[in-house]
Amino acid sequence: MPHFQNWEEFSRAAEKLYLSDPMKVRVVLKYRHCDGNLCIKVTDDVVCLLYRTDQAQDVKKIEKFHSQLMRLMVAKESRSVAMETD
Repeated sequence: MPHFQNWEEFSRAAEKLYLSDPMKVRVVLKYRHCDGNLCIKVTDDVVCLLYRTDQAQDVKKIEKFHSQLMRLMVAKESRSVAMETD
């Protein structure tokens, strides 16, 4: 499981993974208060990408990235393209 240290590398790899097969990708956010860590995992059951941070400024980056992925997931264009390939 690749654990990314750099946010830009993680976001590019996660977006590429999502665009390769949108119907199989899922995103998991996990916060552990005792450690103060926020973890985002993007997986398609074959590839698993993980980014973990304890920095407050990274929370905004993760929030923005997560909302972009959610917009892609509900967009009509991505659903119609995915259904055409099935």
